[in-house]
Amino acid sequence: MNTGELVELAQQLRVDSVRASAAAGSGHPTSSMSAADLMAVLLANHFRYDFDRPAHPGNDRFVLSKGHASPLLYAAYKAAGVVDDEELLTFRKLDSRLEGHPTPRKLPWVETATGSLGQGLPVGVGIALSGKRLDRADYRVWVLCGDSELAEGSIWEAAEHAGHEHLDNLTAIVDVNRLGQRGPTRHGHDLDAYARRFQAFGWHTVEVDGHDVDAIDRAYGEAESTKGQPTAILARTLKGKGVADVEDREGLHGKPLKNADDAIEELGGVRDLRVRVNEPPAARVLHAVRAGHVELPRWDTGEEVATRDAYGQALAALGTGRGDVVALDGEVGDSTRTEYFAKEHADRYFECYIAEQQMVAAAVGLAARGWVPYAGTFAAFLTRAYDFVRMASISGAGLNLVGSHAGVAIGQDGPSQMGLEDLAMMRAIHGSTVLYPCDANQTARLIAGMADLDGIRYLRTGRGESPVIYGADEQFPIGGSKVLRFSQSDRLTVVAAGVTVHEALKAAEALDQEGIRVRVVDLYSVKPVDRDTLRQAAEDTGCLLTVEDHREEGGLGDAVLDAFTDGRPVPRLVRLAVRTMPGSASPEEQLHAAGIDAESIGAAVRLLVEQAIVP
Repeated sequence: MNTGELVELAQQLRVDSVRASAAAGSGHPTSSMSAADLMAVLLANHFRYDFDRPAHPGNDRFVLSKGHASPLLYAAYKAAGVVDDEELLTFRKLDSRLEGHPTPRKLPWVETATGSLGQGLPVGVGIALSGKRLDRADYRVWVLCGDSELAEGSIWEAAEHAGHEHLDNLTAIVDVNRLGQRGPTRHGHDLDAYARRFQAFGWHTVEVDGHDVDAIDRAYGEAESTKGQPTAILARTLKGKGVADVEDREGLHGKPLKNADDAIEELGGVRDLRVRVNEPPAARVLHAVRAGHVELPRWDTGEEVATRDAYGQALAALGTGRGDVVALDGEVGDSTRTEYFAKEHADRYFECYIAEQQMVAAAVGLAARGWVPYAGTFAAFLTRAYDFVRMASISGAGLNLVGSHAGVAIGQDGPSQMGLEDLAMMRAIHGSTVLYPCDANQTARLIAGMADLDGIRYLRTGRGESPVIYGADEQFPIGGSKVLRFSQSDRLTVVAAGVTVHEALKAAEALDQEGIRVRVVDLYSVKPVDRDTLRQAAEDTGCLLTVEDHREEGGLGDAVLDAFTDGRPVPRLVRLAVRTMPGSASPEEQLHAAGIDAESIGAAVRLLVEQAIVP
């Protein structure tokens, strides 16, 4: 398009943003209006995309990091001819595809869910990494950011990672409109302040008037021709551009325009321009087949093996059998054992350094491109990335997350390194799967089984060695459990997972010598939970004792309770969990101090059995 046509298109995008927000009675029209020229030039002159084939391997990728400016995105879809005017005016209404913040669950042209600010650029880095290192395709990744979200640390994790990887297929377009939600941003219209930061991370920067369509056009061309560096286009804009009543005024964020009809008239009225988006170049991305023969490692019963070691070996084997599996780690691969994968499949391994938000975001971007990512770090450190996990679920992304060094059983390192909340936070994610293996063969089987699940999958591993109790051919279906001790005279059922399975077995053996029979259930699938086995155990024994190396809230005990939420009587349930603040001690001392070792389990069982027979 020429200059006049681009100006008209930008006005149409502003008008349609105002109209959509007015119809909804809510939304962010002023944030959309500031970026309308940036979007118009990109859509008409630079973006290469086949809307009929969103999966086309040559398609450029667009991420709206400032997800609240969704009216602008939907207005662009209308201009591209994939959303009609009637649908545009369903914005934010029940059952509409045009949600307040865009998600790929509803629209095939959306790469990732945004709205929690500071996430679009990190995910864009993941998509660009896929294009550069895996797909080896010529598509570009364009990310439209707001200036307010540049206060988020995750933006600078992304900036450093992109600079380090020389992602010249990535362009960040920053809409510097000066105003945030409650007032001015930290740097206002000081474009140089932002430029210095991006340049420090190895980016090429271009400063531009964000309402000069010709200057924007040249800036995009410069980004496309820049080699060896990602590009940040820093555009000075005005929030609410084009309507005098709202332009560059505070207090109007997230509000439809009061006089929408007058504003539309001031912007030149409703238009119905159509854009012929540039076709993507011919491309062929040969993703490896998802199915393949996987020869998992095997261990003999009685061997002492850490589940983190089993994870590393199983992941490397999975990578050998399946070329679509990729691995990421946060600079602790020698501890998590993700390094085993890195040594065998360096081309599909991504070192994210100590930047857990960027690690999970990169995994989301890789998943969006069809890869099967496994991302590992200490379970405790995944708390830093929890918002990214939450948003990944909203995206419908398929991620495998592995948290090592879980619980007090890690020993002397102390509480800062202990994952004690991870089961709770992962169970709370919509549609998640949460697994906690107790031995090496079980770990290997579950790692392989995770690959073909949907949604967020989390597996917890331990630091110390533990005995192998299952044969290498044992199967562990998701949603199942294993009954390890059983008799018709069981007085109580101990439900354990991970390290506490071994403690429960030791306690059961000692109790058996005293004539007290207890059932032991290995609840390796924490979510979904094996309701049938738990209900049968409750019916047979009358009491369930859960033992977990985790905080009492939200972990194994609460997972067991989920089996009894259908209205039937809830059995007697007693929970042993970590209720104190640990210090530094040996693993054995830690388990005892927390009251979750074999001795503590035995004491609890004796007390419960004694209480049960008291008249």
